[in-house]
Amino acid sequence: MSGGLGVRWKLHGDGRVPAPGAVVRPDERLTWPRTAGLGAQHVVAMFGASFVAPVLMGLDPNLAIMMSGVATMIFLLATRGRVPSYLGCSLSFVGVAAVIRAQGGDAATITGAILVVGAVLFLVGLAVKAFGARIVHASMPPVVTGAVVMLIGFNLAPVTASTYWPQDQWTALLTMLLTGFAVVCLRGFWSRIAIFLGLVVGYLLSWVFDRAFGKIHSPDASGETVDHWRLDLSGVGDADWFGLPSFHGPSFSWSAILVALPVVIALIAENTGHVKAVGEMTGDPLDDKMGTAIAADGVGSMVSTSVGGPANTTYSENIGVMAATRVYSTAAYWAAAIFALLFGLCPKFGAVVAAIPGGVLGGITVILYGMIGLLGAQIWTANNVDLRNPLNLVPVAAGIIIGVGGVSLKISDNFELSGIALGTLVVITGYHALRALAPAHLKGQEPLLDEGTSSYDPGRGEAGPSQQG
Repeated sequence: MSGGLGVRWKLHGDGRVPAPGAVVRPDERLTWPRTAGLGAQHVVAMFGASFVAPVLMGLDPNLAIMMSGVATMIFLLATRGRVPSYLGCSLSFVGVAAVIRAQGGDAATITGAILVVGAVLFLVGLAVKAFGARIVHASMPPVVTGAVVMLIGFNLAPVTASTYWPQDQWTALLTMLLTGFAVVCLRGFWSRIAIFLGLVVGYLLSWVFDRAFGKIHSPDASGETVDHWRLDLSGVGDADWFGLPSFHGPSFSWSAILVALPVVIALIAENTGHVKAVGEMTGDPLDDKMGTAIAADGVGSMVSTSVGGPANTTYSENIGVMAATRVYSTAAYWAAAIFALLFGLCPKFGAVVAAIPGGVLGGITVILYGMIGLLGAQIWTANNVDLRNPLNLVPVAAGIIIGVGGVSLKISDNFELSGIALGTLVVITGYHALRALAPAHLKGQEPLLDEGTSSYDPGRGEAGPSQQG
């Protein structure tokens, strides 16, 4: 790549249409209008999950979209343009945000806890860069990683059941069915934005039901049962077309940080699988960039959370766009990042997003949270984890029940471990302690995490555990 930071590209052919069977490499580009169009397509692909995440976490969607663009720029500069990727808002922290708010924390407490996770991810990236990916395997083999990802996803089930679904159960049910249809029955690009399509259709259904049936008598967003409109657009009319999002600084709480720290395992798994998949697609082995990519994601998340945004992670939705177009140019990702920055400067857009009805989120999250949890099972199957082996089964079984059930362990009057944090601790310490004591015949050699998560299906845009909603 000419230009040390990977921001210079040579024109591919005539810049118009790649030759049959040819690919546009990361250091190449099409004409700038076509590159801008591809960038817009990448924005649409990441858009659904990237604005769902901040809404579910109670953060500003405008700021989240803007900072996803900033994080993507940081990532592209750090990897010198060799790893074409978009860093969208991570859904892995949705459960963390719910737990922190239940403990009395606010948006600043949430972003402070996530900032610490970003710093840990950065340090992990530096360690991987210095010592290789084997250090990831040594501390977090696939059986552990899969269990932690699973309990993070399934820990969210009560949020759907008690907060979103009761607001409008029939809209939630229809939204769930329509989203499921879109995920399974649509093809190519449309299947990759199925969550976004489900949100749009649910949004429209809520508007139609308000016109047809009037107000609904059900719990509102605060949990109080009252008569209310399903879709309240009053804030949209008052919002400006142009303006800055609402920035805020982080605050730090040990209890919140302990709840958030386990998510670093999910982020490592996502980044590892993502870089492997991109390397296979581009034909450029990227093992030497694994640590840099993980560290860059950490820096992007730290920058985002320092001003009040969510954490970011590599998005496999955008791998799907590359598979469909066979254009791997990082110039298209720069265009996408610039579009994201512009979206962040439109408060009216944020008001439309903030007005998503609770019933719609109920239908979406039934599928989305389950998919996050089942990515853990995908890690197990990709790495041939044998759950018949008691060494694997016992710590995983205990940790998942603790994490999903919200089991707590009171250490003192002011400190307790519960849910995600306690479940993760049990899985990691339990596995390594039992492994040290187990007889030799139970200790099979497991594959490296990043060897088992690089399978890629171009038709679906899935790349191991990096599949992020």
